[in-house]
Amino acid sequence: MTPSERAAPPGTIRTTVTFLEMTERPAARHRVAPPGKVAILHAEEPPAHFYRYLYRAIGRDYNWSIRWHLNDEELLARIRAVGVEIYVLYANGVPAGLCEFDFAHMPLVQVLYFGITPEFLGRGYGRFFLDQMLELAWDRGPERIRLNTCTLDHPRALPMYQRFGFAPYAQEEQDLPLLRV
Repeated sequence: MTPSERAAPPGTIRTTVTFLEMTERPAARHRVAPPGKVAILHAEEPPAHFYRYLYRAIGRDYNWSIRWHLNDEELLARIRAVGVEIYVLYANGVPAGLCEFDFAHMPLVQVLYFGITPEFLGRGYGRFFLDQMLELAWDRGPERIRLNTCTLDHPRALPMYQRFGFAPYAQEEQDLPLLRV
């Protein structure tokens, strides 16, 4: 029996995680902003409740469970760690997306989380936000940018990352804790 054929332990869900990297800045694109008023702000020292709101709003449908039950102290230690930066996409005055980077291991940049709230999916916000975030990351002079996605994420996530120039470098089966709301 291969690892992907065995059943996930109780309280977990099996997923295939694809690890991707980009080793050169993509060609300049003329990306049209999505409809309405948009802004991207660096969330400096966000409070735990604000981060939780975004994490849950974006990740609820995709079993983003790793940070779901962290207490405030544990969560703040992760999101305020040296090198971690959080950016929030706003659309018409409300939070519409999250991008969390880890710049602590330069010249490697890791995208820890990236997502769009359900209300803004399928309207160009994800492409716009990712484009802007990659520009920001490449402006720091890394040698590579890495991220991962899994079969539980939005079905358009992996193809979008590949269209932007990310290439898979590894894949593995993982058992993730089931989200308990």
